[in-house]
Amino acid sequence: MFDLIREIGQTLSNNKLRTILTGGAVAWGIFMLIVLLGAARGVNNAGRENLRGQSFNVISIWPGWTSKAYGGFKEGRQVKLKDKDGTTLKQKVHGVSKAEPFASVDTAKLITARDAVSGGFGAIFPGVEASERAELLTGRFINQRDMADARRVMVLHERVARQLFGTTDEALGATVQCMGLAWTVVGIYSHRWRTQTFVPYATFKELTGNTNNVNQYDVTVEGLVTESDGDAAEQAIRNELARAHNFDPEDKSALWSWNQFNSYLRGNMAESILNWAVWIIGIFMLISGIVGVSNIMFVSVRERTHEIGIRRAIGAKPRNILTQILAEAVAITTIFGYIGVVLGMLVLQVINSLFGNMEMFKNPTVDISIALQVTIVLIIAGAFAGLFPALKAIKVKPVEALRDE
Repeated sequence: MFDLIREIGQTLSNNKLRTILTGGAVAWGIFMLIVLLGAARGVNNAGRENLRGQSFNVISIWPGWTSKAYGGFKEGRQVKLKDKDGTTLKQKVHGVSKAEPFASVDTAKLITARDAVSGGFGAIFPGVEASERAELLTGRFINQRDMADARRVMVLHERVARQLFGTTDEALGATVQCMGLAWTVVGIYSHRWRTQTFVPYATFKELTGNTNNVNQYDVTVEGLVTESDGDAAEQAIRNELARAHNFDPEDKSALWSWNQFNSYLRGNMAESILNWAVWIIGIFMLISGIVGVSNIMFVSVRERTHEIGIRRAIGAKPRNILTQILAEAVAITTIFGYIGVVLGMLVLQVINSLFGNMEMFKNPTVDISIALQVTIVLIIAGAFAGLFPALKAIKVKPVEALRDE
């Protein structure tokens, strides 16, 4: 083994310029592969971060306007979802575990002595914060007592709380003016993307005349595995609401929907496609370097024909010649490949320090698993680069090789 390593080192050192130029192509291919993998990971990390705090087995629905005549009704009729629709969905649609209604007053302003915030509020039921994965910072969320007494209480996002009161500590327990009424702040929460103010749904109904109208339902469906499962659940929900409100189930404008489960699956597929595309591009760039290594090994075999003939004449077996040529090719690709790995990781660290906290690009780095995968790629690539020159070397006949000038 040590003799083989010494021979490889001597061969590479005798042709320094040729080795460096050939290995440089390999280093460049691996460098670009590492950078592309890191960039793809940065995009994927940003996508996952933006989805953090969101439930995936949820189908959100909103009422719309009919575009088709149906059941004796003309087109252009407004569909109005009701409180009772949630109970209907849980009872009649398989897999539905929750149907949480949302309503909102978007034109209302939140006013304090310090500042005012537009955007109104959203009316929710207790427990919605769990499915939305909102993080409570201080105080509490809406509870059943708030609903039973129709209390005028609010839960503010931390950003809104700071704008209205300066700090979240001052906001808790303070009073906010909204719709001409005084509301008490009972909690402050944090969320990745949601900043809406929450009030009890029962209080909203009292303020708006108890109409029972719902602006949105978030329907949680259990047991979803494939995209076809998500499509079937969405269609079942649409069919049931179409039956309850007399519109064509195929009328897409009558009921708007967002299948978060299918969106999640498509996002995962896009992430996989991106990763495969990066690997394919990187491998093709690496192949250009591998071809160079293979050509150089052919030249090396030609230059060492006389040496190979002497070895064969004194008893060297074909597998010894094969092993040496393959080992030299693997050594070139591995050494220069890891130079590319190190340079690629250094560049990614620089990119991460400059752009690693952007909304669409986060932590574009690679870990040890990528290094192991690249090692396997380098060994396989080096073996292929040396395979054909090695096969040519073992076909050299000792008598002809000894006559070679």
